[in-house]
Amino acid sequence: MFVKDVMTENPVTVEAGASFKTGLRLLARYGVTSLPVVATDGRICGVVSESDLIRESIRPDPRMDVWLTERETIAPPHTVDEVLTAHPIVVHPEDDLAVAVELMTSTRVKSLPVVDHHDRPIGMVSRSDVVRSLARADTDIEGQVDDLLRTLGGPDWLVEVNDGIVEISGPASPGELHLARAVAGMVPGVIDVRIV
Repeated sequence: MFVKDVMTENPVTVEAGASFKTGLRLLARYGVTSLPVVATDGRICGVVSESDLIRESIRPDPRMDVWLTERETIAPPHTVDEVLTAHPIVVHPEDDLAVAVELMTSTRVKSLPVVDHHDRPIGMVSRSDVVRSLARADTDIEGQVDDLLRTLGGPDWLVEVNDGIVEISGPASPGELHLARAVAGMVPGVIDVRIV
């Protein structure tokens, strides 16, 4: 499965130099966890996340003695540029989704910008996109696998799906086995493919 199979297209972006508050408003309005920051030419120049913005937004309550004057003297940021991650981890639409998932889980990043070959954001892939894909109903997966196999003109194969595990009966030759496994494996929500 490729990143493009599960990504959310047309990402919400924020321009470099935008105010800190603009970043917060965009996150709240669109319910996203991070924003690609783009230069005037549309290329990605960073990413700003919820944690980047909230870390610097909440000041100590003046009624509390716990925080000393050291923190109070630090000027709060005014633009997203002051808190963004300047070298974001990005993926491309044709990248294997398994690579994107490994990047998200190993770096604990919730979402990754998907960029074209000119480094312009064209989508976002998030952990929730992957979860939504994996949670697809078995009947939807079964129908899609069945339609794909039929479209390819393969023999009449029986497809059954249980908890995301696709079982295909009918392929006999090594070529048919490979085709059936490859086609079923590219459908979002498939956990495993078994030829029976």
